[in-house]
Amino acid sequence: MKAIILSAGQGKRLLPLTAKRPKCMIPIAGRPLIDWQIEALLGCGVEEIRVVTGYAADLVEDYLAVAWSGEPVQTVFNPFYLVSDNLATCWVVRGEMDGDFILLNGDTIFRAPLLETLLAGEPRDVTVTTDRKAVYDDDDMKVAVEGDRLLRIGKDLAADVVGAESIGLLLFRGHGAALFRRSVEAVMRHPAGLRRWYLSVIDELARDHAVRTCCIAGHPWAEVDCPADIAAAARVVGESCGEIPCAADLAAAVSSV
Repeated sequence: MKAIILSAGQGKRLLPLTAKRPKCMIPIAGRPLIDWQIEALLGCGVEEIRVVTGYAADLVEDYLAVAWSGEPVQTVFNPFYLVSDNLATCWVVRGEMDGDFILLNGDTIFRAPLLETLLAGEPRDVTVTTDRKAVYDDDDMKVAVEGDRLLRIGKDLAADVVGAESIGLLLFRGHGAALFRRSVEAVMRHPAGLRRWYLSVIDELARDHAVRTCCIAGHPWAEVDCPADIAAAARVVGESCGEIPCAADLAAAVSSV
């Protein structure tokens, strides 16, 4: 199993915290956000991790080379990060979509049990991880479902059809990888593709193919979009952060790389 982490963006809503570092390097409970993602992925048996970089790519690459030395973590640079949205990031890394893989937003933080729930589900070509809550806001990536089948996904869905939200974690198995890769390539042949989110491709796929959902209600997770989200993210990992050394000692090593 491979994992692809989309971490090319700066995260401007987190300024000034992201003035010199990308969102994935924001400290959460003493460690960069990306550390928590990699730890959970490797802890669930993921064999390869590809981190797509863009803004301040050198900082991310140098950090990972030290912090995760000896682990199967590699980076792929997206040279279009300033002029595109995350569908183009998927296009850059499409060559890695050659088998079963997890696709993960670079700002979603969670622990291993959540991922284990997703991986333990019945194998499907495409599975979107979802959660439920009482009220959904304009920023939520809302989902309309029928049973476990995804009908629509997008931020602008009408309130009366919304049954869940995407947490920014997808699983592709079997034919799903090739199906998604071909769809990304087709959309990126048009100039408008530069401004598309990859979940808009999932929305289109759901009209002709069975896209499934996996609800992880009860498992803690957080999306780090703005400074107010950092406290929520720290609570997600807070139970174990006392057991794990702070990454501060790595900073000096990174600066010399």
